[in-house]
Amino acid sequence: MNIGFIGLGLMGRPLALHLARAGHALHLWARRSAALEPFRDVAARAHVSAAEVAKHADVVFTMVADAPDVEAVCLGEAGIAEGGNRSLIVVDMSTINPNAARTIGARLAEKGIEFLDAPVSGGEVGAINAQLTIMVGGKADVFEKVKPLFEKLGKSVTLIGESGAGQVAKACNQILTGVGVLAVAEAFNFAARSGVDPARVREALLGGFAYSRILENHGQRMLDRNFKPGFKAWMHQKDLRIVMEEAHRLGLMLPSAAATAQVFNAVVGSGMGEDDSIAALKLLEKMSVAEALEA
Repeated sequence: MNIGFIGLGLMGRPLALHLARAGHALHLWARRSAALEPFRDVAARAHVSAAEVAKHADVVFTMVADAPDVEAVCLGEAGIAEGGNRSLIVVDMSTINPNAARTIGARLAEKGIEFLDAPVSGGEVGAINAQLTIMVGGKADVFEKVKPLFEKLGKSVTLIGESGAGQVAKACNQILTGVGVLAVAEAFNFAARSGVDPARVREALLGGFAYSRILENHGQRMLDRNFKPGFKAWMHQKDLRIVMEEAHRLGLMLPSAAATAQVFNAVVGSGMGEDDSIAALKLLEKMSVAEALEA
């Protein structure tokens, strides 16, 4: 199958390589030529625009930063809609506002192009190991056509519902993971400030009802002081902004998500946006030292 892939960053690059290694011919476009370097040894062809990618592909995957980027790639000048034929399927794996996904899908449908929103969870490690959780919104028959490709990229692939439903599921995921990361960071900072070893606390908590994958995986990375990004703090800030925008639109109270969003605002504002989201721990530690000095 001819597959287009646009968005060859931290997450997109390993996903595109999985598809190439599965025997599919790749058609690529990137703003930076350096992003194409890892594809020199696979069946991949670089194009001058997203429209050119669409002309040669049966399915085009996009994985870019935010809704304006998805809109530009899909609907902008020299975008997918200009080059795509009426049998094309576009699969957006970015994390964007659910309403934006619905709108982009509807505008592509006017051109006869099918659309799935398919955000993911699992971070860079999950992408590299093809172990992502993939949450999909769109038509069931279109999902079935793309499902074999999804299965090359993730361990869990679920059709959530109609267009935009994948993004709603991802927003729920980001509430749980964001609040979870902050909870672990708060617990570890509390333990350390109380003169107790956070590593021993974690060991104990892993055996009880407080167990979570975040405590297990992110907690260990906090103990190791490993802030190398698997999922950058600015990205979690952006995702929680989407959550709060939707909450505002729907008139919902999301107090834990709102507080966590403010913490990630401060993490990014403190210059740690390129660190992993577990940098929330460093922010709490800095604030605790300041409070101690003032006392």
